This record gives sequence, structure tokens and C-alpha cells, in this order.
Amino acid sequence: MPAPRELLVLGGTGFIGPHLVRHAVARGHRVTIFTRGRREAELPAGVTRLIGDRDGKLGALEGRRFDAVIDDSATRPAWVQMSTQLLKGSVGRYLFTSSTGVYYPYLTNGVDESTPVRVEATDPEDGSEAYGVAKAQCEREVMQTFGARGTVVRPTYIVGPGDTTDRFPYWPQRLARGGEVLAPGRRDDAVQLIDVRDLAEFMVKLVEDDRPGIFNVVGPARPLTMAGFLAGAQAAVGGTGSFTWIEDYEFLSAQEITDSVPWVMLKGNDMGHMSARNGRAVAAGLGFRPLEMTVRDTLQWWQSVPTERREKPGFSITPELEARALAAWRARGSAA
Repeated sequence: MPAPRELLVLGGTGFIGPHLVRHAVARGHRVTIFTRGRREAELPAGVTRLIGDRDGKLGALEGRRFDAVIDDSATRPAWVQMSTQLLKGSVGRYLFTSSTGVYYPYLTNGVDESTPVRVEATDPEDGSEAYGVAKAQCEREVMQTFGARGTVVRPTYIVGPGDTTDRFPYWPQRLARGGEVLAPGRRDDAVQLIDVRDLAEFMVKLVEDDRPGIFNVVGPARPLTMAGFLAGAQAAVGGTGSFTWIEDYEFLSAQEITDSVPWVMLKGNDMGHMSARNGRAVAAGLGFRPLEMTVRDTLQWWQSVPTERREKPGFSITPELEARALAAWRARGSAA
């Protein structure tokens, strides 16, 4: 086991945070979390909880020293600027949780950590660009302030138990339900994802190894297609449904089906979305759980979430939308 470290987690009660904190404590580290105190999470005994706000209310952090800080909650550059300036003299390493969204627009395949990223927005109407630029600006604040003591992880779509979005949970529950399943996109469309637990374990390892630099945290270990994902996910949950593939992007768009994580339409600004290279992270110790474990554990967790969320989820493909699209697809086929 590594030498125990004093770790500060900016966040800790959302999606990544609880997995991160639990793993760090299991590794023998002493963890302090800094949150607004608005959300509860099952965390180990002994975790110190500080209350404040990234938006200027950082007083609880003043006068404290840590071996490393893991910034798990920043989406605004101003937040990162405030926290890095406050902590630059009192922490050893600053690890920032960014996103492969910094590579947007994904105009080429095979982006890696050397690919230039945008730090200025060009289209005020493009939410994906705004998100990517904000994350890139956050990265810049970390690396300019901490230099060789800065670390950045760029995860792709994060999936697994505890998901605070209703993106990936759609597939485990839908495949378990069976029946005729609308399979969107081309069978050979590439998909990428990372289990939240693999991400959390890698982040802790980077801190333990005191490793600087930028890392694409992207899975799985080997290239995966949408067809491979659905087959593996269906087997994981014991699903018995049949797939009706709709590979026509224009038809899907007309039916308002444009993504269903981990699938996105690989065209235009998203052409290279699912081809980020992960070699640097793998060389630094990133590991991957089997897809089947991620899917099965996500389904088990989803079945335990509050009934009101399960009854009114924010899935991108609702049962009504799926039924309508399948009916329109069949009607188009019969009219051809």
C-alpha cells in the first residue's frame, strides 16, 4: 500500500466523488471533501466535510495543507482560478477532472493529448463548444498555476452505478425489458465510455504516483462498435429482445433520435467523437472492468434508485418515441 496522503476533493457527493472518496480511503488515505452541503452521499467514516461554495466562498479551505487536491466539481474557469490561487502554496499536486469535450469539434479521428484544443468559443449557439472551451480554460488555469505539479484527466462518457444523469442507464433497463429494441446508428459506429470506478481508481493512482501531465481516460481496452456494445450489454442483463437496426441518420434525426450514450451520430462536428486515443493513460496504469460488469452493476443500481426517478427518467429515447420511430420505419419499408 502507498504511504497515506492528505487528500482534498473539491466535490465528493456527485457521481465520481463517492467512488473516488471510497477508493482513496480504502487505499489508506485521509480525505477531506469540500461541497455546498446540498447532497448526501454514503461515504466512509472519518471523511472530513467542509462546507462552502466554489463561487467565491472558499474560506473553509484557508490555512489548511494537503498533499494533493482532486478538483471534481469545476465547470467554470473562474472557479478553478480561485481555487488554484488559494491552494497553490498549500497543496502538492492539483488534479483537474476535465473531459474529452475539449477536443470538440471532433473533425479528425484518433485525437490524443497532443491535439490542440480551443480556448476561445467561435459559435455562441453551440453548447458543445461552450462546454469544451470552458473545460479547456479550466485546464489552462491549473497548468499555468501548478506547472509540473498539475495533472489533468480527460474522461469520455462516464458510466456506471451512481450515475447522476439518465443517459447510460437507459440501455441496461431497456435491454432487460426485452421486446423489439430500436438499435440506433450503423452497426460499426464506434463507441467509447469509461466506468466511473475505473476513472476514480486511475485518478487516485495518478496522485499516489505523483504523476504530472494530461491523460485521455477512455475505454474500453479494445475498440468497440455499437453492435458489439448492444450484444455485450444484452448478454450481461440476460435480455431476450430482438434488435431492429435503424442505420439511416437522416431518418433518426427526423424522429428526434440523435444520440443514446454511448452512441452518437458520427458526422459533422462529431465525426471523430468516439476515437480518442488512450495509450498514455493505459501506460500510466488505467485499467478497465469488463463491459458486462459495468452494465450489470448499473442495472442493479438503477433498480434501487427512488421510484419517482425510475418512473419519469430523462432518457433520450422514451418508450413512446421508440414505438413511434419503429412504426414509421416499418411504414417506410412497406411503402418502398
